[in-house]
Amino acid sequence: MLDSKQQQYFDKLTSIQENLTKETVEYWKVYSDFSTWQFWFILIMLVGPLILLFFTIDRKMIFRIGFFGFSVHILFAYIESFGIRYGFWGYPYQVLPFLPSFSLDASVIPIVSMLVYQWTINHNKSFFLYSVITAIIFGFGFKPLLVSINLFQKDDWVNYFLIFLLYLILFQLAYLMTKLFLVLHKKGENNQ
Repeated sequence: MLDSKQQQYFDKLTSIQENLTKETVEYWKVYSDFSTWQFWFILIMLVGPLILLFFTIDRKMIFRIGFFGFSVHILFAYIESFGIRYGFWGYPYQVLPFLPSFSLDASVIPIVSMLVYQWTINHNKSFFLYSVITAIIFGFGFKPLLVSINLFQKDDWVNYFLIFLLYLILFQLAYLMTKLFLVLHKKGENNQ
């Protein structure tokens, strides 16, 4: 049980979070709802890659590729959440007011990286090399595009090289996690 001082502080934080959520929903209603072109653009960024993935994923390796994509999704969501919470960057327009970078977290970034991962496996190519190229495209192409159309805002100290590095680290961590789980899965099969 929390002591009264700690409980009071915790209740204060909970109240601040509730008010922030209400304000975020209100902001979404005024500036980012169905009546804006930005909402529809972001919705297409969410749904378009999912449709593409449905038709292009290699179903023989669906769990492996899916695990890799899920790893990218989770890691990217953590990085985005950290950056948004500390005010390093933000998304002025959203599909869902309580998930500010949902289209990127759940669709664009994981699916593009999944398709790159799948392509490198199927063509026996270096994932590292193609993840560098993908990180360059996202860091120096895609993010600046989002900034230019005001779908992404960042602090001045957050430069595109840093964004590139974050993507590269993210892709490598997801790759290593997938490799680790593949090794553990193989050991499990051999022990049976």
